[in-house]
Amino acid sequence: MSSGVPATARVTRTARRTGGTKVSARTVPEETPVALSYGGTTHAVMMATPADLEDFALGFSVTEGIIASADEIDTITVQELGAGIDLQIRLRNTANRRFEARRRRLAGPVGCGLCGIESIEEAMRSVPEVSASPRFTAADLTGAVSELHKFQELHHATGAVHAAGFYVAGKGIVAVREDVGRHNALDKLAGALVKAGIDGASGAVVVTSRVSVEMVQKTAAIGAPLIAAVSAPTALAIRTAETAGMTLVALVRGEEFDIFTHPERVTIGATRHVA
Repeated sequence: MSSGVPATARVTRTARRTGGTKVSARTVPEETPVALSYGGTTHAVMMATPADLEDFALGFSVTEGIIASADEIDTITVQELGAGIDLQIRLRNTANRRFEARRRRLAGPVGCGLCGIESIEEAMRSVPEVSASPRFTAADLTGAVSELHKFQELHHATGAVHAAGFYVAGKGIVAVREDVGRHNALDKLAGALVKAGIDGASGAVVVTSRVSVEMVQKTAAIGAPLIAAVSAPTALAIRTAETAGMTLVALVRGEEFDIFTHPERVTIGATRHVA
């Protein structure tokens, strides 16, 4: 489900190149305020690409722990407003009662600006332990990042969005979502996996961004045992992945990469230690 707001725009720019300057058009991604509202009350407002919005609503609900399964959502309605988009999410009774209790518990004057989170304690919430144990080869990981690049249609058009993909050994990349925000891309991927009935424990999350703690938290909520990224992780992301039992692979560049936690899931041959 997408809105009537286009995902990209054509703009005029003055381009300076080696051979001189010229005025020409370029495609850039749209960035739109998207509210995620539950029971008529806004829970978070994200700057996002206005595409795959049902996946976004479903995935955000999963990765933020608002629902345990897709059947806890009754309806998702996209409302286009003058300045943005409101995703109206109606939860079924049990999930709605649980969410209302959570909202009352977290209500307060302090805000830390993370995905609508209203307290530092919530931002530092514990993540579920990842127990799945599929193994991956070095070729799996480098090939997954290379394959993900081929599916980045919006990035190819704009050069300005992130992607999150899901890789299954022997099958390759089975789902991809893109967004101007790396967290949003991962949320959209989570929603796409749920809709397609793909078990998060069956493969690895592959992202084009750095790995922050939120990316680890959301990957754990998906149930994926491994996250691979083209950029570096933060120290908190590494500690969180270690505690959760998740394999964190980063700086995947060509045939090279670094494994920061739980290397037992990756078959790479003999290793040597250097100072």
